[in-house]
Amino acid sequence: MYRAVISEIVFEELENAPQRVRKIVLTLPENRLESIAISEEIIQLRKEYETAGILGPKWIDDMTHVAAATVARVDAIVSWNFKHIVRLDKMKAYNQVNLQNGYGILTIISPKEAIFNGND
Repeated sequence: MYRAVISEIVFEELENAPQRVRKIVLTLPENRLESIAISEEIIQLRKEYETAGILGPKWIDDMTHVAAATVARVDAIVSWNFKHIVRLDKMKAYNQVNLQNGYGILTIISPKEAIFNGND
């Protein structure tokens, strides 16, 4: 069984997303959807990513996504962001910072890789 963990930032981004993207989130069963607020712990980890040079301040929301998922200890981030999140070099960099700060390894995958019980 899965649960979708969505941060406040994702909800903000969905406001400007194409209808087909919003529809995906709206069709998730409420009992499998969890919203997480941006906490001081998430902000601190995001700062660690920036200090490590993973991304610059212009991409603060992308670093916040990863920090929120890490702090929430999700199994994986599912993202279409192939520029700043779903890239092997970025995954390694995020996970290096995560490990240095006492967090576990975070798996980052594309939506095509997120298949449950043989279904999309």
